Amino acid sequence: MSQEGRTVRCPMCRQETTWRENPHRPFCSERCRLADLEGWLAGRYVVASDPEGSAPPTDADLSEGQSATELREKT
Repeated sequence: MSQEGRTVRCPMCRQETTWRENPHRPFCSERCRLADLEGWLAGRYVVASDPEGSAPPTDADLSEGQSATELREKT
């Protein structure tokens, strides 16, 4: 699908804005773009991660003939 005539909603203020020739996309303006950046810098947004110790098993964790699924079921 071509992006040319497409309109999108700004993730900050929900105002519709055009995609084409918008230097601030997906935001509608520099103000909304900077407000989003401020949220990241202030720690209001976080990216979820696996709890400590729940990393997938490595080859060293597996005994001969044991699958990663079997190992996870034991823990």
